[in-house]
Amino acid sequence: MWFWLRRICAFGFGLGLGFVLPWLVYLDQIIQSRFDLSTQSVPSRIYARPLQLIPGELSLDALKAELALLRYIDDSSASVPGSFNSRNGSYVVNVRSFTFENGEQNARRILLRFDGAQLSAVKDANSSADLKSWRLDPVKIATLFGNGKNAAERLPMAIEQMPKLLVAGLQAVEDRNFKTHHGVDPLGLLRAIWSNLRGGELRQGGSTLTQQLVKNTLLTPAQTIERKLKEMGLALLLERRFDKKTILEAYLNRVVLGQSGDQAIQGFPAASEFYFGRNLEDLKAQDIALLVGLLKATSSYDPRRNPENATRRRGIVLTQFLETGLINQEIFDAAKIAPLNVIAKAVAARERYPAFIALVRAQIARSYDAQALTSQGLTVLTTLDAQAQERAESALVSSLTALDKTGQLQGALVLTENNTGEIIAMVGGRDPRSSNFNHAIDAKRPVGSMLKPFVYLLALSDPARYALGSTISDAPLDLKLNGNQRWRPQNYDRMSHGDVLLIDALAKSYNLAAARVGLDIGVERLAELIMTLGVEVPRPAPPAMILGAVDLSPMQLTQLYQALASGGRVLPLVTVRAVLDRTGKALNRFPRSSIRPPNSEAIKLITLALNETTRTGTAQSLVNQVKLVAAGKTGTSNDKRDSWYAGYTGKHLGVVWMGRDDNQSTNLTGASGALRAWSALFKTLPSTPLQINFDASTRWLPVDSNTDCANFRFLPTLAATPANLTNCMGMLSAPP
Repeated sequence: MWFWLRRICAFGFGLGLGFVLPWLVYLDQIIQSRFDLSTQSVPSRIYARPLQLIPGELSLDALKAELALLRYIDDSSASVPGSFNSRNGSYVVNVRSFTFENGEQNARRILLRFDGAQLSAVKDANSSADLKSWRLDPVKIATLFGNGKNAAERLPMAIEQMPKLLVAGLQAVEDRNFKTHHGVDPLGLLRAIWSNLRGGELRQGGSTLTQQLVKNTLLTPAQTIERKLKEMGLALLLERRFDKKTILEAYLNRVVLGQSGDQAIQGFPAASEFYFGRNLEDLKAQDIALLVGLLKATSSYDPRRNPENATRRRGIVLTQFLETGLINQEIFDAAKIAPLNVIAKAVAARERYPAFIALVRAQIARSYDAQALTSQGLTVLTTLDAQAQERAESALVSSLTALDKTGQLQGALVLTENNTGEIIAMVGGRDPRSSNFNHAIDAKRPVGSMLKPFVYLLALSDPARYALGSTISDAPLDLKLNGNQRWRPQNYDRMSHGDVLLIDALAKSYNLAAARVGLDIGVERLAELIMTLGVEVPRPAPPAMILGAVDLSPMQLTQLYQALASGGRVLPLVTVRAVLDRTGKALNRFPRSSIRPPNSEAIKLITLALNETTRTGTAQSLVNQVKLVAAGKTGTSNDKRDSWYAGYTGKHLGVVWMGRDDNQSTNLTGASGALRAWSALFKTLPSTPLQINFDASTRWLPVDSNTDCANFRFLPTLAATPANLTNCMGMLSAPP
């Protein structure tokens, strides 16, 4: 017998040395090469700018819209961040915490009082102390994922920051012996089998949290004996290599709890946002129970697709919370009957505002490569106004649909703030969620009459020769070019209008008058001005550039008109305010620089002429549609292939383009096409009326295009005696 016992022991020892030991070494190498807790890829997140809660500057409608975009829940007590309550014309908003470029703003209950529809006071809801202002947390507009297996929504969080109920409740439901076992729990497996038999259903699994972590991160989901043995071996080794806190934190941050398109929802912090639109630390007991319940089968207990299953599973988890003393009977009773309160639809982050996000990527690509953006967990704070974006999308899409039922008419819209150059909205096409082609940036089309304001700007910059009241000839023009070519521009109505005032030539967009002025000042000067304003154009410039024979994108045209809307500052268009690292430290700020060109007073004259365009010129239909005082210019390319409109108020500049991708005629002018979308946007956009303030050196003279001064009007001039101007002062019976 001893002989055989020695043989069996020797065989077992040899088997251990020859098979088990190499197998454990192999498994340990898997952990070393593929389980590095310090290098988990974390996507970067892009946020819109926050809504400022400032008395006198916020409407009730704007607050309601922002709360909806942020998915705040209506709660009678507004007891948790991400909730609000309205009563008797006031709102209590429990604002979530958020880290901005100038530091963290802690969660706080804010009382907002409204006088009618306007915010009148901001107070601390607990102490009633007055606050000058506050900020809501910004709307998340994108997550920059990696590809393949890295395409996961993650929001890692230290275990100390997670709710204690989640940390303890997870162990109570999934692995009650977690603190004492060494990766595999034979007793827990037996207890799970007995519980399942007694309950008549699969209530508990036999795998420890360590085994589940191994299965989710190191192994395939194949149900085989080999995989199960690997799982157990890796779990044992993992417990030897890492402490319990590290393993539990890794599990909480890495377990898959859902799917959004091709992105996995990984970890409880990301799942909290995905299902509830709230931070993990703001969840109530019933919310935590729902998330823990998903671990059993995320698809079967998905609260959106299977709410009844999810409610039943949540109840089972709440019962286990109660049995283990984690919650009391009062909390259990309230949680058991509470609604699921999941947000109705989780929009895939990469589908939201793709045109704007493409520009954000381009503007920060100089500082961060693609790998950094998809793995380092950066926070990108942008200039986008989520409410303005929603309005812009609605205005463009509804206008395109009304103008063309075939779906062939395309469009783009860019909206900025005058004084900052910040892009607050961008729509890249008829389908705002499509990322196939961004017409706002990539569609370069002939701009028609859109360059005429810059022709006249150069002219008015020489006040001794040109003024708004100068008489310009709109007679036919025949110019010989190189070789045997000739340039014979025509007006849109195929007529000439004789002598006209410069202000009317621009307001009514007369081609012949603009061509004459452009040839007088020099087409190369026009090209130089356009390049000074930040847009590249071909050189040498052909005479036809005066009338818009140059291809520009809506973005480029916005860059040009920004100089007019800002009152004369050359502002680079920006989308990014700051970039923060995972800890909230500001890595990059994006300072604003501007150049003020000479003769900025001439820009005020152009703005006055473009305001005349909206009153009596090509955009006069605007008067009956938008009540704001504005300035603008219509543009139509040859054969009505492209429809343009650029207009600005006292606060905002909007540029709209409409056309077809096959470059066929749209049968639309700037007024009948693009202006329609601009009007639809500015009917609802909170903006301010245009104001033009001339300095004391500006003289207002009565002028007329006819020497009889029968129809004179007062216009500003920058020089004492500008040329080609009929001064009707002597015809007045009394000085003005």
